Amino acid sequence: MPAIDMAINPLKKLAGQTAIYGLPTIAGRLLNYLLVPLYTRAFLPAEYGVVTEMYAYVAFAFILLTYGMETAFFRFSTQESDRNRVYGTALSSVTVTSFIFVIAGLLFSGNLAQAMGYSGHPEYIRWFVLILATDAITSIPYANLRLENKALKFAFIKIINIATNIGFNLLFIVLIPYLLKNHADSAVTGLFKHIYNPATGIGYIFISNLIASVLTFALLLPDILRKSVKPDPELLKRMLSYAWPLLIFGFAGIVNETFDRIILKHLLPDESNPMAQLGIYGACYKVSILMTLFIQTYRYAAEPFFFDQAAKKDARETYSRMMHLFVIVCLFIFMSIMMYEDIVIRFIGPEYREGRGVIPVLLLANLFLGVFYNLSVWFKLTDNTRKGAAISIIGAGITLILNFLLIPLFGYMGAAWATLICYASMMVISYVWGQKYYRINYNLKGAAIYLLVSLVLYGGFTLIKTDSLPLSLITGTLLLLVFITLVAYREKRFLRRVILKV
Repeated sequence: MPAIDMAINPLKKLAGQTAIYGLPTIAGRLLNYLLVPLYTRAFLPAEYGVVTEMYAYVAFAFILLTYGMETAFFRFSTQESDRNRVYGTALSSVTVTSFIFVIAGLLFSGNLAQAMGYSGHPEYIRWFVLILATDAITSIPYANLRLENKALKFAFIKIINIATNIGFNLLFIVLIPYLLKNHADSAVTGLFKHIYNPATGIGYIFISNLIASVLTFALLLPDILRKSVKPDPELLKRMLSYAWPLLIFGFAGIVNETFDRIILKHLLPDESNPMAQLGIYGACYKVSILMTLFIQTYRYAAEPFFFDQAAKKDARETYSRMMHLFVIVCLFIFMSIMMYEDIVIRFIGPEYREGRGVIPVLLLANLFLGVFYNLSVWFKLTDNTRKGAAISIIGAGITLILNFLLIPLFGYMGAAWATLICYASMMVISYVWGQKYYRINYNLKGAAIYLLVSLVLYGGFTLIKTDSLPLSLITGTLLLLVFITLVAYREKRFLRRVILKV
């Protein structure tokens, strides 16, 4: 049987799981994305800059609190005969460290708030400490649902989390202020007066997140209690030995992903209103949401899939085909967003649109990051996680150096280019290194052709684009169809086999 035929069935399984994991995530993130127009109209750029910065810190803390145990859980569950023992060990470890984190965070919330420049808001720290702890603990039950292919249950709980977060955002930012302004004398409004404080402002974004996280924990609590078993100290040692390089890997990755939003306000002069610049950058970062969504949902399905396929003789052919299709989808997303940028950019407030130049740069950066995630299969399957950590450390070094060099010169545009260069470098290093330890014949020529065509079409679009929105949409649609036609022609053999096997 041809290798391409052998690769189709597992790829169909991966696509199906990606769709199930992805639908709630995509729907939820899109709905959350629809909150961005609300935030960028309800709050000034400087206020939204606080939200951007706080969630950048949260990303760092979450990696620290999970310290690679999610991936270690996947790895050891495929090796050990007693999955419940692996589950109980991982969950107990994360729960204990999260509990310590909560105690320390609550005790020192005032000091932390002052160090971060929010001395008047220690409640921000207390809220996020609780959010982070509950999210860290639930990461293991979520991972178990993925391992057991309980995608529908995973999706259901995700949807509840997302709906709760969005619902309370709308309640606190839209409904209650509206009622207080227009129906101040009603009985319902009188009740809200006792629980709502207008001075809290952006804090209600954080409170909504906390409510959603606590509810998710409650929904997963039966799984936590039912499946938990006594942890195995010897197993824990082996899991931590496997996981600690992943902590460095993840931590360095978060440096690459979010450090620009933490350091930006410190590298710009006060007269440039750094918090407003941070808010603009954070809002425009959200415009690349479709690429981020696809990569995230793909990773949900791909990580357990990597381990599941590893023992099969055609595994490397499957991984190669995965990468090829991944690049095609990401470039399609890139083209779709950029061809219709004039529509997409309207989702953020007018005060934020001056930062639209970062969008194509960040989209390509995310593409390279996604390719790197695909390439990471070599060090995860060969237990060379330390080498994966080393690549991320190199990327973090590039990020730090370029941010310090470029942000003072070019502002948030410099931060975007630093991100792109960092992810491109990590991608190249991982490919070269990975071919020595776990050789996979990736279709580099095909990927290069699609990338080059996408950039040429986008470049041409920017040159012929006019101020006429209808004309720009027509032109963008035609160029997008050119890309789709090229893909269909070059992939016709694979597509024909997929259709015949459906």
